[in-house]
Amino acid sequence: MPAERSSTLPVRSTAGLHTGGRAGTDQHDSPVFEATRRRLTARQAELVHVLVDAAAAEVETVGYDGFTVRSVARRAGVAPATAYNYFSSKDHLLAELLWRRLQTLPEPGNSPDGWADRLREAISSMVLLTTESPAVVDACTVAMLSAHPEVKHLRDRIGAIIHRHIEVSVGPGVDATGVRVLETTFAGALLMAGMGHMPFSEIPEFMVGAARLLVGGKRSPTDPPGTTGSLTGTHPDRAGSARTGAGSLFGTTREGSGDR
Repeated sequence: MPAERSSTLPVRSTAGLHTGGRAGTDQHDSPVFEATRRRLTARQAELVHVLVDAAAAEVETVGYDGFTVRSVARRAGVAPATAYNYFSSKDHLLAELLWRRLQTLPEPGNSPDGWADRLREAISSMVLLTTESPAVVDACTVAMLSAHPEVKHLRDRIGAIIHRHIEVSVGPGVDATGVRVLETTFAGALLMAGMGHMPFSEIPEFMVGAARLLVGGKRSPTDPPGTTGSLTGTHPDRAGSARTGAGSLFGTTREGSGDR
């Protein structure tokens, strides 16, 4: 059974610990905070990192259907009970994997060419995650629809990362409602690309076209002088086929997988 979790603890990413190598011995008793709101020592956080890495390798091999917490534990060289102490289900583990990968994305830059280039770069970096590891992303997408509380928590944090990258990229030229529309458009574009109806490589330019439609042909306050929000140079089919009704991948739930 998973250990108890406190919902009142602050949350801090441990991505820096994991990308920088193993923590020093003198840090093993220092508390750190995981995405799942558990208070962990650095040694425990390192074990979680090992499990997440094993999960990535396992899902690349067997896909979502063949993936289990037990098989990940076996690959990581730990007892299944140890893995379940940190992850209550395979969906929980896969959602953690996706959250950690999104944590490695570079923050939106300050392109002198304006919001369009910033948005294009931000979307490109997110799309790159889907093309580098299709099996991982496919499995994580299914896992993200789980109704498990741990997955919902991570889904909210993943949604916040995507929201921030889009919001910072477009700047003040698009209001809060417009940012939400762009988030949903991005989710729909990923879904369409996943079904083979558009190449993943077209998604960044597709999103720039959608943002320009929201601006309504007016220059964003962050654009350089002399530029406009027109769709000039954008493929008309690409710009006109924005799907905003597909539903956010981060707001829909399904029944849990039942993996134990």
